[in-house]
Amino acid sequence: MRCVIVATSLAALIGLAACDSKPETVAAPAAPKYLARSQQMYAGQEMIDKVDAGTIAAGPAGSLTMAVSGSVGGAGYTNQAFLKRINAGPPKDGVYEVDVVADKPAAASAAGVTPIEVKGAWQPYPADHLKGVRFISKTNSVVAMLPAG
Repeated sequence: MRCVIVATSLAALIGLAACDSKPETVAAPAAPKYLARSQQMYAGQEMIDKVDAGTIAAGPAGSLTMAVSGSVGGAGYTNQAFLKRINAGPPKDGVYEVDVVADKPAAASAAGVTPIEVKGAWQPYPADHLKGVRFISKTNSVVAMLPAG
């Protein structure tokens, strides 16, 4: 009789242990590590939500023209600009990092993805070291390489 009770108890414990299994939790992907640190943004300024495409080209008199198309969370963003990130020295790969920012609207606007264009120049830019620019937004980054020649 004692063996039957022990066997029944053991079967019940094994059955209960199987019921306590927890579903696997998927960890969020790690945020990308950037080599440079951001400059301080002014009040009301924030990164745009997403960068779709970016271009750079060497301009006249040692300037670098930059253009980005992306999106923000609503209409009314103004003063679009580029904030160069602070590097301790020239990047080894020659790709400098730039935050793409804009002033968010003071009043609430209709929510919805709104396209945005940001254009600017970097003067003087480090022509000896620069091979490309990484445009950084809240959710992604895009690298634009300087055309050869």
